Amino acid sequence: MNTEHHTIGSLNVEVRWKSIKNLHVGVYPPDGRVRVAAPIAVSLDAIKLAVLTRMTWVRRQQARFAAQERQSVRQYQSGETHFLWGRPLRLEVIEWEKAIYRLSEQRGDRLSFQIPCGSSLDQREAWMTNWRRRQLRKMAAPKVTRWSEILGVTPKKWGVREMRTKWGSCNSRKSIIWLNSELSKKPTTSLDYVILHELTHLISNRHDALFLSLLDQHMPKWRSIRAELNALPLAAWEDTSTQI
Repeated sequence: MNTEHHTIGSLNVEVRWKSIKNLHVGVYPPDGRVRVAAPIAVSLDAIKLAVLTRMTWVRRQQARFAAQERQSVRQYQSGETHFLWGRPLRLEVIEWEKAIYRLSEQRGDRLSFQIPCGSSLDQREAWMTNWRRRQLRKMAAPKVTRWSEILGVTPKKWGVREMRTKWGSCNSRKSIIWLNSELSKKPTTSLDYVILHELTHLISNRHDALFLSLLDQHMPKWRSIRAELNALPLAAWEDTSTQI
């Protein structure tokens, strides 16, 4: 893959030439950076023309991202709001003498976070991240099985990882599915959609008519679910957010 950076119009554009069939112009949060994925045979002049003809759409996407709500930086202190499956939970941090941590949902939409005395911010973040990954794996496992059976596909592997530009990914050649670790914060309907989306790529690795027809058949409201997912607050990372 060959990557270059060019100024096209007034935009700074990252151009990647890849072994793909179609040219794609993407705009990514949080700051509306523009990236083009182009077939190897496509010239730079053709890429510039493609970006310029999409300039109105690019500007509209950038404006939408600029207005999108973002979460504040987490300090993992009592009183913070943390989301689990789309529900806001009020964090209650309790220091204790044990050398282990424990996270658990409590009545009244509270999230109890019991931690060793003197724990650092990095430790708290790591513990919360690990707990979220376990919650996501637990919730996703039966959904992956269910949607695989419905579609008649069998992924060789699926897992959870931090992803900066996508809610999920599929390597159709190796039959591997990845889910964004941030999905534990989103409604479970969003998780179902992402799993269905990625597993459908095992049937068609493009967003073609077959792919769209399968989504329409098995999840008729997928477009509204996708719109809701992409409109939810973004994580407070330096260069985060995701689209699918």
